[in-house]
Amino acid sequence: MNVVAVVLAGGAGERLSVLSDHRAKPAVPFGGKYRIIDFALSNCVNSGIDRVLVLTQYSPRSLIDHIGRGRPWDLDRSFGAGIRVLQPYLSRTDKVGWYAGTADAVRRNATPIAEEHPDLVLVLAGDHIYKMDYRPFIETHLAKRADLTVAVLTVPPDEATRMGICLTDGDDRIVDWEEKPAQPRGDLASMGVYVFSPEALRRWVTPTRHDFGRDVVPAMIRAGRRVFAHRFEGYWRDVGTVEAFWKANLDLVGLVPPLDLFDQSWLIHTRSEERSPAKSGPDAVFRHSLASHGCIINGSVVNSVLAPGVKVYDGAVVRDSVIMLDAEIGAGAVVDGAIIDKHVKIGAGAVIGHGEDRWVVNVEEPDRLTTGITVVGKRAVIPAGARLGRNVRVDADVVPEDLTSLEVPSGRTVNHPDGPAAEKDGPRRRSASASPARDPR
Repeated sequence: MNVVAVVLAGGAGERLSVLSDHRAKPAVPFGGKYRIIDFALSNCVNSGIDRVLVLTQYSPRSLIDHIGRGRPWDLDRSFGAGIRVLQPYLSRTDKVGWYAGTADAVRRNATPIAEEHPDLVLVLAGDHIYKMDYRPFIETHLAKRADLTVAVLTVPPDEATRMGICLTDGDDRIVDWEEKPAQPRGDLASMGVYVFSPEALRRWVTPTRHDFGRDVVPAMIRAGRRVFAHRFEGYWRDVGTVEAFWKANLDLVGLVPPLDLFDQSWLIHTRSEERSPAKSGPDAVFRHSLASHGCIINGSVVNSVLAPGVKVYDGAVVRDSVIMLDAEIGAGAVVDGAIIDKHVKIGAGAVIGHGEDRWVVNVEEPDRLTTGITVVGKRAVIPAGARLGRNVRVDADVVPEDLTSLEVPSGRTVNHPDGPAAEKDGPRRRSASASPARDPR
Protein backbone atom coordinates (compact mmCIF):
# COMPACT_ATOMS: atom_id res chain seq x y z
CA MET A 1 0.00 0.00 0.00
CA ASN A 2 1.31 3.43 -0.96
CA VAL A 3 1.01 5.72 2.08
CA VAL A 4 2.17 9.33 1.64
CA ALA A 5 3.01 11.28 4.79
CA VAL A 6 2.46 15.05 4.81
CA VAL A 7 4.31 16.71 7.69
CA LEU A 8 3.04 20.15 8.71
CA ALA A 9 6.19 22.02 9.69
CA GLY A 10 5.40 25.68 9.17
CA GLY A 11 4.36 26.65 12.69
CA ALA A 12 5.79 29.81 14.23
CA GLY A 13 5.63 28.48 17.79
CA GLU A 14 5.09 31.94 19.25
CA ARG A 15 4.58 30.62 22.78
CA LEU A 16 8.18 29.37 22.81
CA SER A 17 9.37 32.94 23.30
CA VAL A 18 12.87 33.71 22.02
CA LEU A 19 13.48 30.04 21.07
CA SER A 20 11.32 30.46 17.97
CA ASP A 21 12.15 34.06 17.08
CA HIS A 22 14.44 32.98 14.25
CA ARG A 23 13.38 29.40 13.51
CA ALA A 24 10.22 27.38 12.94
CA LYS A 25 8.97 25.43 15.94
CA PRO A 26 9.76 22.01 14.33
CA ALA A 27 13.39 23.16 13.95
CA VAL A 28 13.88 23.97 17.64
CA PRO A 29 16.61 21.72 19.15
CA PHE A 30 15.37 19.10 21.59
CA GLY A 31 16.85 16.40 23.80
CA GLY A 32 20.44 17.41 23.24
CA LYS A 33 21.20 16.26 19.70
CA TYR A 34 17.77 16.28 18.03
CA ARG A 35 15.31 18.71 16.46
CA ILE A 36 11.58 18.46 17.19
CA ILE A 37 10.76 17.38 13.62
CA ASP A 38 13.09 14.37 13.94
CA PHE A 39 10.39 12.50 15.84
CA ALA A 40 7.75 12.70 13.11
CA LEU A 41 10.30 11.87 10.39
CA SER A 42 11.74 8.95 12.35
CA ASN A 43 8.27 7.61 13.07
CA CYS A 44 7.62 7.59 9.32
CA VAL A 45 10.71 5.65 8.30
CA ASN A 46 10.47 3.29 11.28
CA SER A 47 6.88 2.58 10.20
CA GLY A 48 7.97 1.77 6.66
CA ILE A 49 6.67 5.03 5.15
CA ASP A 50 9.22 6.38 2.67
CA ARG A 51 7.22 9.00 0.77
CA VAL A 52 7.27 12.19 2.84
CA LEU A 53 6.29 15.76 2.00
CA VAL A 54 7.30 18.45 4.48
CA LEU A 55 5.28 21.68 4.29
CA THR A 56 7.17 24.70 5.63
CA GLN A 57 6.26 28.34 6.08
CA TYR A 58 7.62 30.39 9.01
CA SER A 59 11.42 30.97 9.12
CA PRO A 60 12.21 27.75 7.24
CA ARG A 61 15.96 28.14 6.66
CA SER A 62 17.27 26.15 9.61
CA LEU A 63 14.61 23.49 9.05
CA ILE A 64 15.53 23.13 5.38
CA ASP A 65 19.24 22.99 6.25
CA HIS A 66 18.54 20.31 8.85
CA ILE A 67 16.51 18.08 6.54
CA GLY A 68 18.76 18.52 3.50
CA ARG A 69 18.12 15.65 1.11
CA GLY A 70 16.88 13.41 3.93
CA ARG A 71 19.95 11.24 4.27
CA PRO A 72 19.80 10.71 8.10
CA TRP A 73 16.35 9.16 7.62
CA ASP A 74 17.36 7.18 4.52
CA LEU A 75 15.06 9.37 2.44
CA ASP A 76 17.66 10.73 -0.01
CA ARG A 77 16.22 8.98 -3.05
CA SER A 78 16.90 10.15 -6.60
CA PHE A 79 13.73 8.60 -8.00
CA GLY A 80 10.40 7.52 -6.57
CA ALA A 81 10.18 7.48 -2.81
CA GLY A 82 11.97 10.01 -0.63
CA ILE A 83 11.46 13.38 1.02
CA ARG A 84 10.42 16.70 -0.53
CA VAL A 85 10.34 20.05 1.26
CA LEU A 86 7.62 22.35 -0.09
CA GLN A 87 7.14 26.05 0.64
CA PRO A 88 4.21 28.42 0.03
CA TYR A 89 4.43 30.40 -3.18
CA LEU A 90 2.59 32.87 -5.37
CA SER A 91 1.28 32.02 -8.81
CA ARG A 92 -1.03 33.63 -11.36
CA THR A 93 -3.95 31.57 -10.06
CA ASP A 94 -2.99 31.56 -6.38
CA LYS A 95 -1.86 34.93 -5.08
CA VAL A 96 -2.61 34.34 -1.40
CA GLY A 97 0.91 33.34 -0.39
CA TRP A 98 0.84 32.27 3.25
CA TYR A 99 -1.19 29.26 4.34
CA ALA A 100 -4.29 30.13 6.32
CA GLY A 101 -4.16 26.98 8.45
CA THR A 102 -3.24 23.31 8.55
CA ALA A 103 -5.88 22.15 6.08
CA ASP A 104 -5.18 25.08 3.77
CA ALA A 105 -1.51 24.06 3.63
CA VAL A 106 -2.49 20.54 2.54
CA ARG A 107 -5.09 21.78 0.03
CA ARG A 108 -2.66 24.10 -1.67
CA ASN A 109 -0.21 21.22 -2.10
CA ALA A 110 -2.84 18.91 -3.60
CA THR A 111 -0.87 18.54 -6.83
CA PRO A 112 2.40 17.22 -5.34
CA ILE A 113 0.35 14.94 -3.07
CA ALA A 114 -1.58 13.57 -6.06
CA GLU A 115 1.67 13.05 -7.98
CA GLU A 116 2.62 10.42 -5.39
CA HIS A 117 -0.53 8.39 -6.31
CA PRO A 118 -1.35 7.63 -2.68
CA ASP A 119 -3.70 4.94 -1.43
CA LEU A 120 -3.83 6.81 1.88
CA VAL A 121 -2.59 10.22 3.06
CA LEU A 122 -1.10 10.46 6.55
CA VAL A 123 -1.14 14.04 7.87
CA LEU A 124 1.26 14.72 10.75
CA ALA A 125 2.11 17.66 12.96
CA GLY A 126 5.86 18.23 12.81
CA ASP A 127 6.12 19.80 16.26
CA HIS A 128 5.27 17.04 18.75
CA ILE A 129 7.50 14.69 20.74
CA TYR A 130 6.44 11.04 20.56
CA LYS A 131 7.32 7.62 19.19
CA MET A 132 4.50 5.96 17.28
CA ASP A 133 4.25 3.05 14.89
CA TYR A 134 1.78 4.32 12.29
CA ARG A 135 1.02 0.83 10.95
CA PRO A 136 -1.59 -0.13 13.61
CA PHE A 137 -3.12 3.32 13.11
CA ILE A 138 -3.45 2.66 9.38
CA GLU A 139 -4.82 -0.83 10.07
CA THR A 140 -7.55 0.73 12.24
CA HIS A 141 -8.45 3.06 9.38
CA LEU A 142 -8.73 0.18 6.91
CA ALA A 143 -10.61 -2.13 9.29
CA LYS A 144 -13.22 0.58 10.02
CA ARG A 145 -13.52 1.50 6.32
CA ALA A 146 -13.07 5.05 7.50
CA ASP A 147 -12.99 8.27 5.53
CA LEU A 148 -10.83 9.77 8.27
CA THR A 149 -9.16 8.35 11.35
CA VAL A 150 -7.79 10.57 14.12
CA ALA A 151 -5.08 9.48 16.57
CA VAL A 152 -6.21 10.37 20.11
CA LEU A 153 -4.98 9.97 23.67
CA THR A 154 -6.37 10.59 27.13
CA VAL A 155 -5.31 13.93 28.65
CA PRO A 156 -5.89 15.63 32.03
CA PRO A 157 -8.65 18.27 32.18
CA ASP A 158 -6.26 21.24 32.37
CA GLU A 159 -4.72 20.24 29.02
CA ALA A 160 -8.02 19.49 27.30
CA THR A 161 -8.91 23.18 27.04
CA ARG A 162 -6.16 23.81 24.48
CA MET A 163 -6.75 20.72 22.31
CA GLY A 164 -9.34 19.18 20.03
CA ILE A 165 -11.55 16.92 22.16
CA CYS A 166 -13.67 14.14 20.66
CA LEU A 167 -16.61 12.11 21.94
CA THR A 168 -16.94 8.53 20.66
CA ASP A 169 -19.47 5.73 20.64
CA GLY A 170 -18.84 2.11 21.62
CA ASP A 171 -17.14 1.42 18.28
CA ASP A 172 -14.76 4.41 18.62
CA ARG A 173 -16.64 6.29 15.94
CA ILE A 174 -16.33 10.03 16.64
CA VAL A 175 -19.83 11.45 17.17
CA ASP A 176 -18.93 14.94 18.37
CA TRP A 177 -15.94 17.29 18.43
CA GLU A 178 -14.97 20.30 20.51
CA GLU A 179 -12.02 22.44 19.45
CA LYS A 180 -10.26 23.92 22.50
CA PRO A 181 -13.40 23.90 24.67
CA ALA A 182 -13.61 26.08 27.77
CA GLN A 183 -15.53 23.29 29.56
CA PRO A 184 -14.46 19.97 27.98
CA ARG A 185 -17.04 17.17 27.99
CA GLY A 186 -14.43 14.49 27.46
CA ASP A 187 -10.76 13.67 27.81
CA LEU A 188 -9.90 12.12 24.43
CA ALA A 189 -7.67 14.64 22.66
CA SER A 190 -6.47 14.78 19.09
CA MET A 191 -2.72 14.29 18.58
CA GLY A 192 -2.77 16.21 15.29
CA VAL A 193 -2.22 12.90 13.46
CA TYR A 194 -4.75 11.98 10.75
CA VAL A 195 -5.12 9.39 8.02
CA PHE A 196 -7.41 10.21 5.10
CA SER A 197 -8.61 8.34 2.08
CA PRO A 198 -7.53 10.48 -0.92
CA GLU A 199 -11.15 10.94 -1.97
CA ALA A 200 -12.18 12.25 1.48
CA LEU A 201 -9.18 14.59 1.53
CA ARG A 202 -10.10 16.07 -1.86
CA ARG A 203 -13.77 16.45 -0.96
CA TRP A 204 -13.55 17.87 2.55
CA VAL A 205 -10.43 20.03 2.45
CA THR A 206 -11.86 23.03 0.64
CA PRO A 207 -10.94 26.73 0.26
CA THR A 208 -13.33 27.66 3.07
CA ARG A 209 -12.06 25.05 5.52
CA HIS A 210 -8.67 26.28 6.67
CA ASP A 211 -7.95 24.10 9.70
CA PHE A 212 -8.35 20.38 10.35
CA GLY A 213 -9.41 20.61 13.99
CA ARG A 214 -11.58 23.69 13.70
CA ASP A 215 -13.16 23.11 10.28
CA VAL A 216 -12.58 19.81 8.46
CA VAL A 217 -13.11 17.22 11.19
CA PRO A 218 -16.30 18.79 12.62
CA ALA A 219 -17.76 19.18 9.10
CA MET A 220 -17.17 15.50 8.31
CA ILE A 221 -18.75 14.42 11.61
CA ARG A 222 -21.83 16.61 11.04
CA ALA A 223 -22.23 15.16 7.56
CA GLY A 224 -22.24 11.63 8.95
CA ARG A 225 -18.97 10.57 7.35
CA ARG A 226 -17.09 7.62 8.79
CA VAL A 227 -14.70 9.35 11.21
CA PHE A 228 -13.03 7.13 13.80
CA ALA A 229 -10.60 7.47 16.69
CA HIS A 230 -7.44 5.40 17.12
CA ARG A 231 -6.32 5.34 20.75
CA PHE A 232 -2.63 5.86 21.45
CA GLU A 233 -1.27 4.99 24.88
CA GLY A 234 2.39 5.97 24.62
CA TYR A 235 4.29 9.13 25.49
CA TRP A 236 3.22 12.23 23.55
CA ARG A 237 3.94 15.88 24.26
CA ASP A 238 2.97 19.09 22.53
CA VAL A 239 6.01 21.22 23.39
CA GLY A 240 4.29 24.43 22.40
CA THR A 241 5.07 26.41 25.56
CA VAL A 242 8.32 27.19 27.34
CA GLU A 243 7.27 25.12 30.35
CA ALA A 244 6.13 22.14 28.25
CA PHE A 245 9.38 22.24 26.24
CA TRP A 246 11.49 22.40 29.42
CA LYS A 247 9.56 19.58 31.11
CA ALA A 248 9.71 17.32 28.06
CA ASN A 249 13.48 17.72 27.88
CA LEU A 250 13.87 16.90 31.57
CA ASP A 251 11.57 13.89 31.16
CA LEU A 252 14.51 12.30 29.32
CA VAL A 253 16.85 12.26 32.33
CA GLY A 254 14.73 10.18 34.73
CA LEU A 255 15.82 6.77 35.97
CA VAL A 256 13.14 5.20 33.76
CA PRO A 257 12.34 7.96 31.24
CA PRO A 258 8.83 7.85 29.74
CA LEU A 259 10.41 8.33 26.29
CA ASP A 260 13.21 5.84 25.70
CA LEU A 261 15.83 7.28 23.36
CA PHE A 262 18.02 4.19 23.80
CA ASP A 263 15.57 1.73 22.23
CA GLN A 264 17.53 0.25 19.33
CA SER A 265 14.34 -1.03 17.71
CA TRP A 266 12.97 2.50 17.31
CA LEU A 267 15.82 4.95 16.90
CA ILE A 268 15.23 8.66 16.49
CA HIS A 269 17.35 9.68 13.52
CA THR A 270 18.83 13.13 13.08
CA ARG A 271 21.42 15.10 11.20
CA SER A 272 24.51 15.07 13.38
CA GLU A 273 28.05 16.21 12.72
CA GLU A 274 31.05 14.22 13.87
CA ARG A 275 32.51 15.33 17.19
CA SER A 276 34.77 13.86 19.83
CA PRO A 277 33.26 11.89 22.74
CA ALA A 278 31.96 13.75 25.78
CA LYS A 279 34.62 14.33 28.45
CA SER A 280 34.56 15.13 32.16
CA GLY A 281 37.32 16.51 34.38
CA PRO A 282 38.57 15.23 37.76
CA ASP A 283 36.25 17.48 39.78
CA ALA A 284 33.18 17.12 37.58
CA VAL A 285 29.79 16.11 38.98
CA PHE A 286 27.29 14.61 36.55
CA ARG A 287 23.96 13.21 37.80
CA HIS A 288 20.59 12.42 36.23
CA SER A 289 21.55 14.19 33.01
CA LEU A 290 22.22 13.72 29.32
CA ALA A 291 25.45 14.90 27.68
CA SER A 292 25.87 14.81 23.92
CA HIS A 293 29.08 14.24 21.99
CA GLY A 294 31.68 16.98 22.16
CA CYS A 295 30.71 18.14 25.66
CA ILE A 296 33.46 19.04 28.14
CA ILE A 297 32.36 19.07 31.77
CA ASN A 298 34.57 20.32 34.58
CA GLY A 299 31.78 21.67 36.79
CA SER A 300 28.55 20.23 38.16
CA VAL A 301 25.63 19.12 35.98
CA VAL A 302 22.46 17.87 37.69
CA ASN A 303 19.08 17.00 36.14
CA SER A 304 19.93 18.72 32.87
CA VAL A 305 20.28 18.12 29.14
CA LEU A 306 23.44 19.20 27.29
CA ALA A 307 23.61 19.46 23.49
CA PRO A 308 26.76 18.75 21.46
CA GLY A 309 29.78 20.90 22.21
CA VAL A 310 28.60 22.39 25.51
CA LYS A 311 31.41 23.45 27.84
CA VAL A 312 30.90 23.66 31.59
CA TYR A 313 33.95 25.29 33.19
CA ASP A 314 35.54 24.80 36.62
CA GLY A 315 33.15 25.37 39.51
CA ALA A 316 30.16 26.09 37.29
CA VAL A 317 26.78 24.60 38.24
CA VAL A 318 24.08 23.61 35.74
CA ARG A 319 20.87 22.50 37.42
CA ASP A 320 17.39 21.70 36.04
CA SER A 321 18.32 23.27 32.72
CA VAL A 322 18.47 22.71 28.96
CA ILE A 323 21.72 23.83 27.31
CA MET A 324 21.90 23.89 23.52
CA LEU A 325 24.67 23.51 20.95
CA ASP A 326 28.14 24.93 21.74
CA ALA A 327 27.00 27.04 24.68
CA GLU A 328 29.67 27.89 27.28
CA ILE A 329 29.04 28.15 31.01
CA GLY A 330 31.91 30.13 32.53
CA ALA A 331 33.92 29.29 35.64
CA GLY A 332 31.85 29.58 38.82
CA ALA A 333 28.66 30.47 36.94
CA VAL A 334 25.28 29.05 37.97
CA VAL A 335 22.48 28.14 35.55
CA ASP A 336 19.35 27.09 37.43
CA GLY A 337 15.99 26.34 35.84
CA ALA A 338 16.86 27.87 32.48
CA ILE A 339 16.94 27.22 28.75
CA ILE A 340 20.15 28.38 27.09
CA ASP A 341 20.09 28.50 23.29
CA LYS A 342 22.91 27.80 20.82
CA HIS A 343 26.31 29.52 20.99
CA VAL A 344 25.48 31.45 24.17
CA LYS A 345 28.38 32.49 26.42
CA ILE A 346 27.70 32.79 30.15
CA GLY A 347 30.47 34.77 31.83
CA ALA A 348 32.44 33.66 34.89
CA GLY A 349 30.47 33.95 38.13
CA ALA A 350 27.20 34.90 36.41
CA VAL A 351 23.91 33.52 37.78
CA ILE A 352 21.06 32.63 35.42
CA GLY A 353 17.88 31.91 37.37
CA HIS A 354 18.57 33.86 40.55
CA GLY A 355 16.20 34.09 43.53
CA GLU A 356 13.00 32.36 44.58
CA ASP A 357 10.41 34.71 43.04
CA ARG A 358 9.36 32.21 40.36
CA TRP A 359 5.85 33.63 39.99
CA VAL A 360 6.90 37.13 38.94
CA VAL A 361 5.78 36.85 35.32
CA ASN A 362 7.68 38.45 32.47
CA VAL A 363 6.39 41.95 31.79
CA GLU A 364 6.73 41.70 27.99
CA GLU A 365 5.54 38.08 27.76
CA PRO A 366 3.09 37.61 30.64
CA ASP A 367 1.42 34.62 28.98
CA ARG A 368 4.65 32.81 28.02
CA LEU A 369 7.19 33.21 30.81
CA THR A 370 5.22 32.48 33.96
CA THR A 371 6.70 29.46 35.73
CA GLY A 372 10.18 30.62 36.69
CA ILE A 373 12.11 29.50 33.61
CA THR A 374 14.64 32.01 32.26
CA VAL A 375 15.38 31.81 28.52
CA VAL A 376 18.54 33.12 26.84
CA GLY A 377 18.44 33.53 23.06
CA LYS A 378 21.10 32.18 20.75
CA ARG A 379 24.51 33.83 20.46
CA ALA A 380 23.81 36.04 23.48
CA VAL A 381 26.78 36.96 25.67
CA ILE A 382 26.09 37.36 29.40
CA PRO A 383 28.88 39.28 31.17
CA ALA A 384 30.84 37.98 34.14
CA GLY A 385 29.10 38.58 37.44
CA ALA A 386 25.66 39.26 35.98
CA ARG A 387 22.64 38.02 37.96
CA LEU A 388 19.46 37.25 36.03
CA GLY A 389 16.29 36.44 37.96
CA ARG A 390 13.40 34.12 37.10
CA ASN A 391 11.17 34.43 34.02
CA VAL A 392 13.80 36.61 32.36
CA ARG A 393 14.00 36.73 28.57
CA VAL A 394 17.31 37.57 26.87
CA ASP A 395 17.05 38.31 23.16
CA ALA A 396 19.28 36.62 20.62
CA ASP A 397 22.62 38.34 19.95
CA VAL A 398 22.55 40.39 23.14
CA VAL A 399 26.01 41.61 24.18
CA PRO A 400 27.15 42.95 27.58
CA GLU A 401 26.55 46.55 26.51
CA ASP A 402 22.82 45.77 26.18
CA LEU A 403 22.53 45.20 29.94
CA THR A 404 21.91 48.48 31.77
CA SER A 405 22.83 46.70 35.01
CA LEU A 406 24.44 43.44 36.05
CA GLU A 407 21.30 42.81 38.12
CA VAL A 408 18.30 41.82 35.96
CA PRO A 409 15.25 41.37 38.20
CA SER A 410 12.76 38.54 37.70
CA GLY A 411 10.21 39.16 34.99
CA ARG A 412 12.36 41.54 32.94
CA THR A 413 13.63 41.34 29.36
CA VAL A 414 17.08 42.18 28.00
CA ASN A 415 16.41 43.53 24.51
CA HIS A 416 18.78 43.58 21.59
CA PRO A 417 18.75 46.95 19.80
CA ASP A 418 17.24 46.43 16.36
CA GLY A 419 16.71 49.76 14.64
CA PRO A 420 18.32 52.75 12.90
CA ALA A 421 20.26 53.75 16.02
CA ALA A 422 21.95 50.36 16.21
CA GLU A 423 22.84 50.48 12.51
CA LYS A 424 24.27 53.99 12.84
CA ASP A 425 26.51 52.93 15.69
CA GLY A 426 27.95 50.14 13.57
CA PRO A 427 29.04 46.71 14.74
CA ARG A 428 29.94 46.45 18.42
CA ARG A 429 32.83 44.57 19.89
CA ARG A 430 31.90 41.91 22.38
CA SER A 431 33.18 42.43 25.87
CA ALA A 432 36.11 40.26 26.83
CA SER A 433 34.70 40.07 30.35
CA ALA A 434 31.96 37.77 29.06
CA SER A 435 34.42 35.14 27.95
CA PRO A 436 35.11 32.19 30.27
CA ALA A 437 38.33 32.40 32.24
CA ARG A 438 40.16 29.61 30.52
CA ASP A 439 39.70 26.65 28.22
CA PRO A 440 38.22 23.72 30.19
CA ARG A 441 40.32 21.14 28.46
